[in-house]
Amino acid sequence: MATPVSAPRGMRDFLPADKAKRERVLGVIRSTYAAHGFDEIETPVVEDFDRLHAGLGGDNEKLAFNVMKRGLAASDLAEAAATDDPDALADLGLRFDLTVPLARFYATHRAALPQVFRAVQIAPVWRAERPQKGRYRQFVQCDIDIIGEAGILAEIELLTATLATLDTLGLAGCRIRINDRRILFGVLDAFGFAADEHSSVLITVDKLDKVGTGGVIDELRSKGTTPAAVDALAAYFEQTSVTAEATPLTATTVAAALPEGVAPDAVTALASIGTALETAGVRGELVFDPFLVRGMGYYTGTIFEIEHPDFSFSLGGGGRYDGMIGRFLGEQVPACGFSIGFERIIDLIDDPAGAGTRSIVLVHDKAAEPERLLALKTQFVDRGERVRLERRTKNLAPLLDRAAASGFTHFALVGRDATRADDLELKELSAPE
Repeated sequence: MATPVSAPRGMRDFLPADKAKRERVLGVIRSTYAAHGFDEIETPVVEDFDRLHAGLGGDNEKLAFNVMKRGLAASDLAEAAATDDPDALADLGLRFDLTVPLARFYATHRAALPQVFRAVQIAPVWRAERPQKGRYRQFVQCDIDIIGEAGILAEIELLTATLATLDTLGLAGCRIRINDRRILFGVLDAFGFAADEHSSVLITVDKLDKVGTGGVIDELRSKGTTPAAVDALAAYFEQTSVTAEATPLTATTVAAALPEGVAPDAVTALASIGTALETAGVRGELVFDPFLVRGMGYYTGTIFEIEHPDFSFSLGGGGRYDGMIGRFLGEQVPACGFSIGFERIIDLIDDPAGAGTRSIVLVHDKAAEPERLLALKTQFVDRGERVRLERRTKNLAPLLDRAAASGFTHFALVGRDATRADDLELKELSAPE
């Protein structure tokens, strides 16, 4: 029996039709971001090990694929084993997100960049995840970031560009939940959680969508978290909705969803974002969620997440991370970003193939002269059309089905005397069911 030959676990091959669809969708995302003033950059797939493990990437650092040093001798391996420090063998690593490389990129090229830099990065990243539906070890991220803008204009532009992209892609039913890390910590303080409990409590609260309010309270009690604070949180859960079903971004509605006096500056900022988007007529739904956490520890202010009613996981997210770039530069630089989870949205999108351009398969006999086929093909290409030559088979149906699945829209049978494109009768292809 032949040994199965497949891609590494958690990684995938893409057949031509799948690859074509992915590139067309990425083209829509790129063009929409560009229309909103963002410039695309590219960074290496590897970064220095120490930079990837500097505490900037949160739990994702534990999932990094490390690259072993070149030229290691047996004595080096033995020394690393003796110290029980396998990381001593690595000096590079595959990037696990695009934010850490962006921070390094900005620190490297700051002098050549505008004062407020609007960046696009669309590229693969790698994490040693446990593969499952919607979660892979190699996947594409679509990031936009604004560096150098401390005010809410950054959040407004990111939200506007993201909502426009979702709309252009035809992703109906999406909405963006929004919160602020300052509100989260203010809520925990108001309930009486100790400062050294905040991180642990937020890890549990981040499971709210999966385990419900009862599950969150049970886990906090099992951890031995401050009992009075847990009681106060439980009472709050009973008194108010925590599912962000329809809480618009106004100062009144946001403040009403919180304990009195929590993070007034953050409340005002969120309300201003909501007012600005509404006034500008931006299409899309934004709702306030007082228990949106986002797992990344580097977020310092506003955070957002894309949700869809048909899925339990988010389709993207981001937030403000003002403290990250300063780790490289030695001075603080405001930054905010938003990422669309490309692998999670690609299957939800109707293929934007074509955009009015015909794709033609020229079906020819085995004996057809190559120079005549090339001349015919060139005439169609010169018209701006996509063309493929296919040798005729006994049963045409499978050939035409494969062509339609690859995005071709028309076909023509090349007769013995055809020398001009206008001599051919083009017929429409229908996609196989």
